[in-house]
Amino acid sequence: MGCGLVTGTMIQPDYSFEDAAVQRGLALVAGVDEVGRGPLAGPVVAAAVVLDRAAIPDGLNDSKKLTLRRRDALYDQIMASADVCIAQASVEEIDTHNILRASHIAMVRAIAGLSAPPDHVLIDGNLIPRDLTLSAEAIVKGDARSLSIAAASIVAKVWRDRHMVDLAQQFPGYGWEANAGYPTAVHKSALVSLGVTPHHRRSFKPVHNILYQD
Repeated sequence: MGCGLVTGTMIQPDYSFEDAAVQRGLALVAGVDEVGRGPLAGPVVAAAVVLDRAAIPDGLNDSKKLTLRRRDALYDQIMASADVCIAQASVEEIDTHNILRASHIAMVRAIAGLSAPPDHVLIDGNLIPRDLTLSAEAIVKGDARSLSIAAASIVAKVWRDRHMVDLAQQFPGYGWEANAGYPTAVHKSALVSLGVTPHHRRSFKPVHNILYQD
């Protein structure tokens, strides 16, 4: 069982979870993570990544611990060297199901889109999607412990942030180019003054309250 590389008080992701799976005969290991569970707007996005053991980019880590510039550089390196699939669950799916279920739907889609089905999947979090039929394990704080999950976290975040920048051009005023749809003061103020867009999650309380206020 991997624990990450401990350096002082800092834990860096390593390849121990992947190596442990390979030693059990599970040769092709994918890391999976999602981003976008907290925003009021936009899809939830998941990425599945199978790293090339001989070409792992240096500096992979939980995407939240990296600068924008570093994430962008690593995104390009991951896309060039690994098997990657990015998938999303729409705002409509989030509102129909719930955000946790939608994030799992996106994860399963990302895994299914890889060029070859993995033998084992490392999932960030404490739950395995119920409709995932492959060998899998959930790893709490996996993006800070597994290099494959860290890579997936970077890919998902960069792709979703860029998607929200594109949506911000179509719906200016909400600050999505800066807040990626998260409930910042600017975003919540714009909801009141500009109203709800088709990209807002109507099942989320701040949006719901505006739509159905007395």
